[in-house]
Amino acid sequence: MAALERVKVLVLGDSGVGKSSLVHLLCHNQMLGNPSWTVGCSVDVRIHDYREGTPEEKTYYIELWDVGGSVGSARSVKSTRVVFYNSVNGIILVHDLTNKKSSQNLYRWSLEALNRDAAPSGVLVTNGDYDREQFADNQIPLLVIGTKLDQIPEAKRNDVLTRTAFLAEDFGAEEINLDCTTPRYLAAGSSNAVKLSRFFDKIPGFSDRKRFGGGLVKSLHYD
Repeated sequence: MAALERVKVLVLGDSGVGKSSLVHLLCHNQMLGNPSWTVGCSVDVRIHDYREGTPEEKTYYIELWDVGGSVGSARSVKSTRVVFYNSVNGIILVHDLTNKKSSQNLYRWSLEALNRDAAPSGVLVTNGDYDREQFADNQIPLLVIGTKLDQIPEAKRNDVLTRTAFLAEDFGAEEINLDCTTPRYLAAGSSNAVKLSRFFDKIPGFSDRKRFGGGLVKSLHYD
């Protein structure tokens, strides 16, 4: 049997937003019983049928690289993560819907991964607005995922989701909002599952231009 090709997707966001729980849900379709802090980077694998049901259908391994979420502007902090940012085929930006700061920090995470934060201590916000031009020519597929949807009071949910919709628009990305402890949010046929599949379908096309190798892969952990 021929080895399946693989693509690399970064999973970025602040500590505590639920990246590890999300990756476990995406790869195993079940909640993570005892999540812990990620030190360095943890890698898990999901199998995806690219353009399923069409003549172009092809099966890929998707490596989900859960990068430890310590936020800091110092070069020493970023230098420990730069090794994980090579040969990236897609990026999932994860934020906590109950924590507005974690949403704002996605701009910092994306700029860091795309090597565009030339001034690490620079301010990314001017009068409350973000410069969308920083992401206008980005060709790497992006997906924004908000976690802990269940923890938002019903009375505030509409305001929160309106705000995060603008966040996804800034990145030119689709968004998914969910509770990582409940697999039903990604049930087959749901709008979230369709968005996720659509995002993964974009990645092989991009990787054709930035191939970094194929072959079988295993779950890995880097410290």
